[in-house]
Amino acid sequence: MKKYPDLKDCALKRIPAGVRSFICLLIILSIITASPANSKASNGRELSEEIEKQLNSGHLWLTFPASTKKFYQQRKFDANWITTDTEAKQTWQAMLMLDCVLQFGLSYEDYHYNDHLPSMLHDILEAPDKVSLSRQARFEIMLTDDMITFINQLHYGVLNPQFSSANIDTASAAVVRAEAVLKNAMKEDKFMRAIADVQPRSKEYESLQEYLSSAVQYLDNCYELPRGELRHVAMNMERLRWAGITDKNFLMVNIPSYVLKYYHQDSIYRFKVIVGTPKDPTPSLQSELKYFITAPDRKLPARIFIEDVVPNAIRDHAYLENNHYTIYDRQGRYVNPDHDKLMEIKQKPSVYFARQSSGCDNAFGAVVFRFPNVYAISIHDTPEKQLFEKEERAFSQSSIRVEQPAQLAALLLEHDHAKGSVAAMQKAIAAYKNKRFNLNRAVPVKVVYLTCESEGGKLTTYKDIYNLDKSLELAMFDLERPLSKM
Repeated sequence: MKKYPDLKDCALKRIPAGVRSFICLLIILSIITASPANSKASNGRELSEEIEKQLNSGHLWLTFPASTKKFYQQRKFDANWITTDTEAKQTWQAMLMLDCVLQFGLSYEDYHYNDHLPSMLHDILEAPDKVSLSRQARFEIMLTDDMITFINQLHYGVLNPQFSSANIDTASAAVVRAEAVLKNAMKEDKFMRAIADVQPRSKEYESLQEYLSSAVQYLDNCYELPRGELRHVAMNMERLRWAGITDKNFLMVNIPSYVLKYYHQDSIYRFKVIVGTPKDPTPSLQSELKYFITAPDRKLPARIFIEDVVPNAIRDHAYLENNHYTIYDRQGRYVNPDHDKLMEIKQKPSVYFARQSSGCDNAFGAVVFRFPNVYAISIHDTPEKQLFEKEERAFSQSSIRVEQPAQLAALLLEHDHAKGSVAAMQKAIAAYKNKRFNLNRAVPVKVVYLTCESEGGKLTTYKDIYNLDKSLELAMFDLERPLSKM
């Protein structure tokens, strides 16, 4: 007598909402454990041949076709989920996890539920002769594709701007390979924990997921799309997946909250920031901070040079000197900015640029923290200290201005085992001395756009200053994302 759950007449979706939600919550917390499932197929070689045939047919609509095929190629196309000589606990747990994707902030629309119903698995295990070989193979393949989809969505998100589904599926250099995660998870006693471990490891993500999980269990039907507040939480969990946070030590700027958090081990240091205006928004990005500079000079962005500096210099002959600006041509040669030359520059501004020398009026202030990015933005000091007193602080031209930059610089040096350099840094700032301080270990930089955060079970929402929520909501919940046909 087989000792697997008898779900023929009570599939998880038919269980009363409260009981079903409680089961889902247990899954999220990885409480349920199981022993590895045996990989021997119920119909042996015939089933393996049918799996191979279907994968090679080009007739299956899969989300991650290359990854799914690779998973079975490594098994010589043997079945993974259908087994006769174990309790198939891994299979049931996989299906339970997929049945509760809402509690991970994901959507049921991305999965092939009708191809691996619990009642079908019951029939395959109880009376395999009544289920065609073709249908068994399809059950196998679709459940694998869904688990690979689930793993990728947990790690990369659904709409990651840097990693499309096609890119994740075919790129061998992807950090997380879902088919490998699934293969290893099948060997683990704690199958569900092994799958869930691919999620971001940040306090922000964990707090939002806990909030979502605890809220969903009180819904009458956890199989509907999340609405209102819960949809808002799911969207911001998605953004945190894009950030790719894997380290305990990193800098994170949340644009809508106007806060920079420096995480080091178990400590969090908070700093107020000023971010870009809606006209000049600060972009979300990932990078690494390897050095900072005291008393920096500043190369002006081309748009500021063309739209602000040149017109002001033409109107006021003292403007360049008063603001410590110097103009150069593209070969780096100094340009004498008399009126005639300025009019010539106005006609062809793209072949010139300006730098602002260090000093108390420099827009970068006393310190600039530079990190590579295509937007050419940085985190830096500012002479406009009064702006930090305002509640809403979207005033900059893309870059990020930070309050108390010397304190942040000192923390970075101390945690980089360079505490002896703190005094030299403070002296360089006081003397407006241009000096570079290199870090022995690069610190990841994550600039994110979170319009809500959870702390202590309380949800805090922020103003959507760049009006990005609506487009993400439509993309995540209302627009159909086509699958890839093999």
